[in-house]
Amino acid sequence: MLYTQLLAALVFGYLLGSIPFGLLITRAAGLGDVRNIGSGNIGATNVLRTGNKGLAALTLILDALKGTAAVLIAGIYGPELALVAGFGAFLGHLFPVWLGFKGGKGVATYLGVLAGLAWKVALVFAAVWLAVAFIMRYSSLAALVASVAVPLTLLYLGRIDYAVLFAVMTAIVFIKHRANISRLLAGTESRIGANG
Repeated sequence: MLYTQLLAALVFGYLLGSIPFGLLITRAAGLGDVRNIGSGNIGATNVLRTGNKGLAALTLILDALKGTAAVLIAGIYGPELALVAGFGAFLGHLFPVWLGFKGGKGVATYLGVLAGLAWKVALVFAAVWLAVAFIMRYSSLAALVASVAVPLTLLYLGRIDYAVLFAVMTAIVFIKHRANISRLLAGTESRIGANG
């Protein structure tokens, strides 16, 4: 029975996470398909390339909230189901079935899942992101460093189960950012506030 519940939580989280808010919002605003501009991504960073900061902020919030919602709803039925649903939401955002499994890079949903499970550690993520972004002016680098800080913080706090989950999610975030990492190493990554 437990396996059935875990599978149900995973599918529930996946379906919730797979809602492509960036695509839906930009289309509703009459801006066309966000996948046809910039990186071709459906996340908030690419929505920002439309020039509409409000839509980008809304995308960020909704992409985060779907992760939080998956955790909180599944958590009603058990803490282990919250973990599985959160991971499902993260995977759903990265690989939405509706878009040929080509989704976003997962940072906002990662943060939303974290907020649902350990909101104080989500504040650590936010603080690290802001510090790195302010000093280095690279959004991608800020996200990568902040995501590394999360499992380390959870490990320090003794939450081994959470630390394992977020270590796996952090590894996936790095894989999804491999192009950004290459540009960072080459010195060609766009800085925050730069055109394009």
